[in-house]
Amino acid sequence: MSATQSEAALPVQGGGSPIVRIEARRAWLALDLGELWAYRDLIYFFVWRDIKVRYKQTVIGAAWAILQPVLTMIVFSLFFGKLAKIPSQGLPYPIFYYTALLPWNYFAAAMQGSTNIVVDNQRVITKIYFPRVVLPISSILSGLLDFAISFVVLLVLMAGYRMVPTARAIVWLPLFLLLAVMTALGVGLWLSALNALYRDVRYVVPFLVQFWMFASPVAYPSSLVPAKWRWLYGLNPMAGVIDGFRWAMTGRGEPPSILLAASSLAVVLLVFSGLVYYHAVEGLIADVV
Repeated sequence: MSATQSEAALPVQGGGSPIVRIEARRAWLALDLGELWAYRDLIYFFVWRDIKVRYKQTVIGAAWAILQPVLTMIVFSLFFGKLAKIPSQGLPYPIFYYTALLPWNYFAAAMQGSTNIVVDNQRVITKIYFPRVVLPISSILSGLLDFAISFVVLLVLMAGYRMVPTARAIVWLPLFLLLAVMTALGVGLWLSALNALYRDVRYVVPFLVQFWMFASPVAYPSSLVPAKWRWLYGLNPMAGVIDGFRWAMTGRGEPPSILLAASSLAVVLLVFSGLVYYHAVEGLIADVV
């Protein structure tokens, strides 16, 4: 049964009780925002459950949200910075890499988590009704806690280098974070639906994450990409997010105007197509999961 439903009362035959038929809407995109709002408590429950499960029976708990980007930053600073001498836009290598790893790690974790979210909740899906799109949404939102913890580390790191976030960070950072969240949602809708139908999708995701990282300006500045191809490079949504995040926090580099425009367009198409596909297979999920 699809997430969005309609009820129609049939005429009473022979004085009996009215018959109510519940049917799935036949629209090719039936995203009911009112229904999502009605199930906001369920979204909160799924988000809180994901956070508790992530750190249950761990030794250092939420500190993993700090260790992963910090250790990766050290490795990148050593090999890509000190040894390979990759340009860093005049920034200290730890700042250059950490400002990119912060949004990237959120996106990568959200993408991997949302891939298995439908399969992991198969018992719930087959027993009760709720809007199935709640699952990938909750998986995407649960990663924001790790992002917030890692962001505090970035502020401490910048203070250690006597750097102050620019004033534009207050205005632009929420936009770039929203762009990262919507990118993760679009990819999560596709991957969670595909993984419910084809279980080998989860084996492709680690390779996809690795490839996507090197296709994004994490280990290098986007200025290395020729200007005439910058718009094409920006069709990678995370290119605009990472470049914009780095620019907003440090003030170094050029405003990602072309990248941001191309990335924003790509995100709109990604989320829209993801919603369409997710809705198309939503009625099959309970039968095949």
